[in-house]
Amino acid sequence: MIFLITGGAGFIGSAIVPKLQSENHDVFVYDNLSFGNRDFINVTDDHFFLGDIRDAAAFSKAVQTISPDIIIHLAAVHFIPYCNEHPFESSDINIRGTMNVLNAAKKLKNLTKIIFASTAAVYPISDFAVAETDEVRPLDIYGLSKLAGEQLMQKFYLETKIDTICCRFFNAFGPNETNPHLIPEIEKQIRKGNRTIALGNLTPKRDFIHTHDMANAMFALIKLENLGYDTFNLGRGIEYAVTEVVEEFEKILNEKIVIEVDPARVRKVERMHLLADVSKLKQRTGWEPKWSLNQGIKDLVDNWLEYERQI
Repeated sequence: MIFLITGGAGFIGSAIVPKLQSENHDVFVYDNLSFGNRDFINVTDDHFFLGDIRDAAAFSKAVQTISPDIIIHLAAVHFIPYCNEHPFESSDINIRGTMNVLNAAKKLKNLTKIIFASTAAVYPISDFAVAETDEVRPLDIYGLSKLAGEQLMQKFYLETKIDTICCRFFNAFGPNETNPHLIPEIEKQIRKGNRTIALGNLTPKRDFIHTHDMANAMFALIKLENLGYDTFNLGRGIEYAVTEVVEEFEKILNEKIVIEVDPARVRKVERMHLLADVSKLKQRTGWEPKWSLNQGIKDLVDNWLEYERQI
């Protein structure tokens, strides 16, 4: 089938693109490279469109040229601190950009499915694993913009009856990270030779899922038919505190790492837990995560140690 992936040169896209290619699908990418990197993906120039989803005319023209069977809409501003600092820009990209994607999709005759990258940030604070049926009440502009995107997706389904999936991503990690989230920030400081690292909040726990597992889950969802409109959590179902993540780096490097709390990095509004109930995804698709936190971090460390040996 023919796939169009918006934001396909980004962090998560760089895991999904090769997965689809390995299954012999024809993959096109639309990306403005503001966060992504052309080198992250192996697509020919005629399969890569450089553009911004806020440019409705350019995007619509590209979509007509590609004529995809399935659209995976990843393009967005994801990093919560950046969204909070730039609320109008992030809302414009995440909401108006999504409207442009859907308006172009409506004109396609052969579109069978659209998948939207939403977020666990749509959920309110909870001490328990959150399920798709739980209340949605975002705490920040990012979660709010993604919830608006979900509502646009639901409207799109009602108007077109094309299968529409909202995938609520939890804390992704893996190669090609483009935002200074926890794991790449730890990695960055350690790669500089630091064994005393500066971090913010230490006690919150997060559900970390490797991007390879996410790509496999997305592929499993793609294969489902006659879904209508549906929502799925995409996490691993295990949560780790910041200190536990650092301990994994210590085990792999066999070195002691000291954490210093940097007040400038401490978020004023923080949730202590963010854990996915992924039973719906598993039951509907048979998908199971394969990458543990330790395996994923070891892969990152091995890759940059090998790179440093080569230079």
